[in-house]
Amino acid sequence: MGVRRFLVNRDGNMAMVLAVCLVPLLVGIGAAVDYARLADARELMQHSLDATVLALSSEAPKLTVDQLNDRATQVFNTNFPSGRADGIKVSATYTQGNGAVITGTATGTVPMTFLNIVGISSETLMVQSKSAWSSKRLRVALALDNTGSMDDNGKMTALKTATKDLLKKLKGSSTTNGDIYVSIVPFNKDVNIGTKLSNYVSWTKKGRKCTWVPGTWRTAGYYNCYDDWLWPQNKAHGYWAGCVSDRDKNMDIAVDSPVGESTYYPAEDYGACGPQLTSMTNNWSTLDTAVDAMTPTGGTNQTIGLVWAWQSLKSTSPLNAPAKLSGYDYQDVIILLSDGENTMNRFDGNGSSHSTAVDDRMSKVCTAAKADGVIIYTVLVISGTESVLRDCASSADNYFNASTADQIITSFGAIGDKLSALRIAQ
Repeated sequence: MGVRRFLVNRDGNMAMVLAVCLVPLLVGIGAAVDYARLADARELMQHSLDATVLALSSEAPKLTVDQLNDRATQVFNTNFPSGRADGIKVSATYTQGNGAVITGTATGTVPMTFLNIVGISSETLMVQSKSAWSSKRLRVALALDNTGSMDDNGKMTALKTATKDLLKKLKGSSTTNGDIYVSIVPFNKDVNIGTKLSNYVSWTKKGRKCTWVPGTWRTAGYYNCYDDWLWPQNKAHGYWAGCVSDRDKNMDIAVDSPVGESTYYPAEDYGACGPQLTSMTNNWSTLDTAVDAMTPTGGTNQTIGLVWAWQSLKSTSPLNAPAKLSGYDYQDVIILLSDGENTMNRFDGNGSSHSTAVDDRMSKVCTAAKADGVIIYTVLVISGTESVLRDCASSADNYFNASTADQIITSFGAIGDKLSALRIAQ
């Protein structure tokens, strides 16, 4: 009955009451719509700004303040849908200490439709986002097989391509001077440390203490240190190219600094003496040149390649890597690649068949380096004893089996991605 009376009521007061009530009712309903649009715009703006600061994490260290703000605006506008807000302004700041922080701010206005009835034409939005991460400084030592078998099936060509690609990736990940250093240690049975390190080399041969004078050997004033162990067949007597063999046991599996004859590195004029190692450097041109110089020759002693890669990470003699500065987090990495089985070191093996005795020395170096905090990646190319390299890696994910030469490139690419992720930990 009440509803019927209301519908037939001709009293003008009821219409006035309804008209008066309709305005706040519409405003109330409209406000809900406007604020829903405002909340939606705020959420989209927050997501877009979050994506922006994450995207800038790899770029910010290389940008000026103006470039950083311009880039932040560009990335934000790519992510934020058009038409959701007006007068958008985006800014970003980058700070670095024992880590890095990017702080982003975005502002804009959202026009009101229904609230405009009561004089509220727009609402201002402001959102902030912060991305903080630890920036590890990397030291990467490359122990690369330069034995004769690497000349087969395009393996050396692929290794050079893969190594240069890895160097490009590491260079791209380096934001400030000192972020990343790399060493390259080509190895076969020996490692070529270069003739400038002769003060750390043992010249004792067959009971004689030989002294190296450029161009010849001496023993107590006599030129009598010549034998077929001291020079390659294609060189004149007295020639030393810089190759050394394994140190005395158990120094052969350690990186203690040489302090006397028993801890020095035995000189050897190995007929297949390979290219000289390159100590830790961030001169990318020097590293590329070292890659170009690699040549496949000689037998396989993965132990000596691994131990010199580990040695190159140390800020002590003989290689003296750049000192690690306080206030930074450092990570040491070795990447060991080989295509063959261990065949010979200074103590065991015949240079042609697999030597488990050499495997045992290598295993001890792997264990010691990992205990020293070094992360080890290993790559087996086509042939060889899988367990030796697989067990040497720091984890199953750090071992790669390249069944073709081209997969060397793929494996090094995957390792490069892992190193980039290791350096920037969001």
